[in-house]
Amino acid sequence: MSDLEFGTDRRRVMMGAAATAALLVSGGLASAADDTTSVRKAIASQHAMSIKRLQDWIALPSIAAEGRNAQEGARYMAELAKDAGFQHVEVVPTSGVPGVFATLDAGAPTTLGLYFMYDVKQFDPKEWSSTPLGGRLVSKAGMGTIMVGRGATNQKGPEATFLAALHAMRAAGRKLPVNLVLVAEGEEEIGSPHFAEIVHRPDILAALKKSVGVFMPSHSQGPSGSVEITLGAKGIIELELVSSGKNWGRGPAQDIHSSLKAAVDSPAWHLVEALQTLVSPDGNRVAVDHWYENVQPLTQHQKDLIAAFVRANPEAERMKELHISHWIDDLPYEKAMQRLASQPTVNIEGLVAGYTGPGGKTILPGRAVAKLDCRLVPNQTRAEATAKLKQYLQKKGFGDIEVNVTGGYDPTETDEGSAIIQAEVATYKALGYPPAMIPRGAGSWPGVVFTGPPLSLPAGHFGMGYGTGAHAPDEFMLVESTNPALFGMDDAALAYVRFLHHVAGHSA
Repeated sequence: MSDLEFGTDRRRVMMGAAATAALLVSGGLASAADDTTSVRKAIASQHAMSIKRLQDWIALPSIAAEGRNAQEGARYMAELAKDAGFQHVEVVPTSGVPGVFATLDAGAPTTLGLYFMYDVKQFDPKEWSSTPLGGRLVSKAGMGTIMVGRGATNQKGPEATFLAALHAMRAAGRKLPVNLVLVAEGEEEIGSPHFAEIVHRPDILAALKKSVGVFMPSHSQGPSGSVEITLGAKGIIELELVSSGKNWGRGPAQDIHSSLKAAVDSPAWHLVEALQTLVSPDGNRVAVDHWYENVQPLTQHQKDLIAAFVRANPEAERMKELHISHWIDDLPYEKAMQRLASQPTVNIEGLVAGYTGPGGKTILPGRAVAKLDCRLVPNQTRAEATAKLKQYLQKKGFGDIEVNVTGGYDPTETDEGSAIIQAEVATYKALGYPPAMIPRGAGSWPGVVFTGPPLSLPAGHFGMGYGTGAHAPDEFMLVESTNPALFGMDDAALAYVRFLHHVAGHSA
């Protein structure tokens, strides 16, 4: 059953007369009531097609870290854009994985930028309850029907929901209230190392410069239905530290028998020693020289935003979703959320050395690798932080350890008074979900490509609906909701339609 068939629930009521009136006020379609009705019917009639579209997309995983389906993923993304009504669509080559550029001219006075990623994180099928590529529909207590699959919430699910909105508007014979400029990449999950090549191509840059801002479709609801708006994101550096006997000049140049450890140095222990110098003994504070000198502290207003977010999102619910029982340093909830927004990090993603298969294998590895990510906050930069890390390792006697940066970008911030953020606020309020705002998300996305020069545009995320498990086993999105507080796919698609009207209204 589609969410739009639930006759008297909160979603249907809140998305009815009050929301229609809001559209009229905001400068939406002249006949907003008729538009809402016809598009809602089209979304409901296309429900099965929308589900199948997402399942087919999940079945084609593009994984940049593995070099998997790079070309196929870009071509598929291009076809999805064409099918949704974009008139100009092209695959854009880069020095790495290709991207996609598409435009949809609706003859509107306002243009909106749109950012998609078509890549997903790696997965181990043994860790999943069902195949990661199956897009299986499963009943989940307290929610309804969910779709399980890699990319279901990060980010193919929200993106497919936005595409469903475009299909429905066309089927209902309704013109979009804004023109769209789409840029998509297949390397977001490895730090977007070549995305700027796409955005900065002169004709693409010129098209984006006409937009009032850029947004990425997203699931913005928490498990209780609360909605949040993030006004920015941390930057990131993705890198590897490599210790080898060859570079070190000590230890073996290749794996040798472990009995020789009594007489031979270990590159693996050398790497562990280097890692220990990067942070405080508990791992919670970065020890690299001058790492914090450009860190911009939270303003009182930003702290107030976090306090409001904390009031709207119960601590127990948040901990349950994260599978944790304590915050760092046993901080109280609000202080932990302030720290989450304001502090840079050095995190070990993984350690690889020697034999990691079943049983033991008595070797002394000649090479060891640590995969790290460093999250950055304003006013840190990727270039500055990378240089400080290399200088620090050299100073501490670990100059032999390779620092291989594979991707990353600077932090991003957007003014809450910008037209696109105000359109988000207006849409959420019209739907009956006044949003909480947070200064920045703890995660990262390449928004700085839009918010930084030469574009200097506001950028953010919008979308109703719920999903979780990004980067983890059993990732899912809510498809058909039985929870009055949560939007399923159909209601979320209609919310995108409303958002586009509010963007047009706030940009008039």
